[in-house]
Amino acid sequence: MQNSGIKRVFLVVLDSFGCGAAPDAAEFGDDATCSTLRSVSQSGLFPAANLTRLGLYNIDGAACGTPSAAPIGAHARLRELSRGKDTTIGHWEMAGIVRNEPLPTYPDGFPREVTAALETAFGRKILCNKPYSGTAVIHDYGREHEETGALIVYTSADSVLQIAAHEKHVPVDTLYDYCRQARAIMQGVHGVGRIIARPFVGTYPNYERTPHRHDFSLDPTGDTVLDALSRAGRDVIGVGKISDIFGGRGLTRSLGANESNADGMAKTTALLAEDFTGLAFINLVDGDMIYGHRRDIPGYARAMQEFDDWLAGFLPAMREGDVLMITADHGCDPGAEGTDHTREYVPLLVYGKKIAPVNLGTYPTFAMLGATIADIFDAHLTTKGESFLPRVLR
Repeated sequence: MQNSGIKRVFLVVLDSFGCGAAPDAAEFGDDATCSTLRSVSQSGLFPAANLTRLGLYNIDGAACGTPSAAPIGAHARLRELSRGKDTTIGHWEMAGIVRNEPLPTYPDGFPREVTAALETAFGRKILCNKPYSGTAVIHDYGREHEETGALIVYTSADSVLQIAAHEKHVPVDTLYDYCRQARAIMQGVHGVGRIIARPFVGTYPNYERTPHRHDFSLDPTGDTVLDALSRAGRDVIGVGKISDIFGGRGLTRSLGANESNADGMAKTTALLAEDFTGLAFINLVDGDMIYGHRRDIPGYARAMQEFDDWLAGFLPAMREGDVLMITADHGCDPGAEGTDHTREYVPLLVYGKKIAPVNLGTYPTFAMLGATIADIFDAHLTTKGESFLPRVLR
């Protein structure tokens, strides 16, 4: 470790909490007015006292909220360099991988060569095979699934293949096995970012998805800061779907999927009491999964305010050598048209006793995060990002 005095980094990803349209938003089907932060801020349900103190509204281009007269954290705006606006691409880029080619998407459903291979592997027919809302698809196909045993296979605007099945008819472990089989098939030209298990329960028309979702991600296509830190003998702890996103690679320990943001925050608080050296990488997904895609502004605002309230206890409990980084992986503006992610800048807030509260401006890639964390722990990582550590270290 270089002489930074930093021992632990807590990197918290507020999944989809973008802060304004990226310059190339139109290339991704979004307009120049999308801003997850603005939609949430203008709801009246997001006082955000702690995030404001950290510098959330001092970020370049925030264009909402009231900036702090004296923010206590370093703050920046990050632009995504990779061609994508989804969870996998966003997390991979912050870990150091910049992809010039987007992962494959299927706006017209999966081709017959794929569906035939899936049906052969599953020993079951498939239903739907088109982009669909996750809640609507079980309503529209759930009864046929129960009657026939066919699996509901669908996608979205993201690079995903999702398999929904009723837990009474397809046990969760069996559904996970089907997803593993699909993951083995969906490689190469059809290498989607994630295969997602979507179990549900209930009776028609009142089906409900359960918390047993599980993601089976494509293996990262390059070296990441997780790999670099683990090679250097540092701890790399995943909280939430981090293990899923990186296929478990580079992690020394995973605390598993979160039942909710509250569960993820509780796990993160518990880590404060542990003696580790390295990175705790946390994903809090409720804003995206529950509220963003459903365009639920009040729900999204409340979820972010619950995180802000949690910070009131976490910040003073941090140790001398701790650093907290708060960012996002893409946008999902609940005030935008449609149901898809939005191509946005993401915020970056950095806080700790070793961190100077400076305005870092705008950076051209999320990979600045991976470069900086590698720099903190003197771990070798080749990436297009550069470390901002010299600009913030006291």
